[in-house]
Amino acid sequence: MRLALPRWSGTLAVKAAVFITVMCCALAALLGVLVHVSVTNQTVGQARELALSRLEDATTAFEAGDTLGPGAGVDPPGLPASLRTLALSGERGTLVADHRGRPTMWAAGPVDGDRALAVQVDYAQSARTIEGLDRAILWSSGLAIGATLLVGAFAVTRVTRRLHTTARVARRISAGDLDARVDDPRTKEPGRPQDEVAAVAAALDTMAATLQGKLLSEQRFTADVAHELRTPLTGLHAAAELLPPGRPTELVRDRVAALRTLTEDLLEISRLDTGRERLELDAEELRALAGRVVRASGRTDTEVRIVRDARVETDRRRLERVLGNLVANAHRHGRAPVRLTVDGAVVTVRDHGDGYPEYLLAHGPQRFRTEGGSKGHGLGLTIAVGQAEVLGARLTFANAADGGAVATLTLPSA
Repeated sequence: MRLALPRWSGTLAVKAAVFITVMCCALAALLGVLVHVSVTNQTVGQARELALSRLEDATTAFEAGDTLGPGAGVDPPGLPASLRTLALSGERGTLVADHRGRPTMWAAGPVDGDRALAVQVDYAQSARTIEGLDRAILWSSGLAIGATLLVGAFAVTRVTRRLHTTARVARRISAGDLDARVDDPRTKEPGRPQDEVAAVAAALDTMAATLQGKLLSEQRFTADVAHELRTPLTGLHAAAELLPPGRPTELVRDRVAALRTLTEDLLEISRLDTGRERLELDAEELRALAGRVVRASGRTDTEVRIVRDARVETDRRRLERVLGNLVANAHRHGRAPVRLTVDGAVVTVRDHGDGYPEYLLAHGPQRFRTEGGSKGHGLGLTIAVGQAEVLGARLTFANAADGGAVATLTLPSA
């Protein structure tokens, strides 16, 4: 089972701080060990040479029958047993051990067969020197690690702040704001070396500009086509009305009406794309408005359920357009019963069909896209979403657990 880590542990700043800390600690430990070992060997070597030199002098004095100097003696008390054993075997050696509470460097060698001549040198000063060096290594390592962390945190924070800005702009672009740009100053100076973050920012700005250009071109094309179709369709509609009654005439009029509806939908989408729509606000009772929507749709079998009526400040025409499209879509692509529920400022339209396709739940309605051989052009829900945005409302799509599509319109409170 994988251990769940806190969310903040995945940030680049934390990872960089951990990496810098680990590397600084490893480097400080390595340098500290090297310095400690080098100084300790040098200090111990000097003390050993001094002790062996005094042992040589003491041995000469002992063989000459002279008085031994201070710190020298035969089998003195406190002589380490291991060092005495080494001396009795005919070898000379040194050893650091505590004697009377003080660190002492002992040197011993053989005399008179079964006895050992030993000298002792005070090792306290050397021990204090090594301890002071260790403390200095610890303090300097701590200061070096702290200073490195501060400098590293400053450098990493500058990079992560630029990355956060780039990510924020990318989210704005994903939400539909194609005017959003990173505008990293480094990308505006060709002679200045660019790092990877600047390259990502420049690529994102270029992508947004390209997408915006293509989208504007498509919007202009849609608007131009709709406007160009409007005039001949008006004439075609007038001509169809002059045809004699009959089945062929009904088919022509039906297709002309469908084409006129499609053209009007395209014009409405082009107006919504421009973002220049203006609201005509008025106080509306949702109970009465829901009834009008159902009657206007011609689908009187739509069930209207009022859980809690509400009075909202909204644009009646646009709200009726949104709810009318949702009800029409439920009848066209779903199955009965279709229910329109008013619960305060939340209006829900539900059918009991197969539900919304996966692409719509993931990315929202897409114009001219339908699935499963269903009729329509995918414009009804697209218009509903656009008009809901103009109203300042939130329109969401989901599938019910027991089957059926559920569209929820949340209106701003009055």
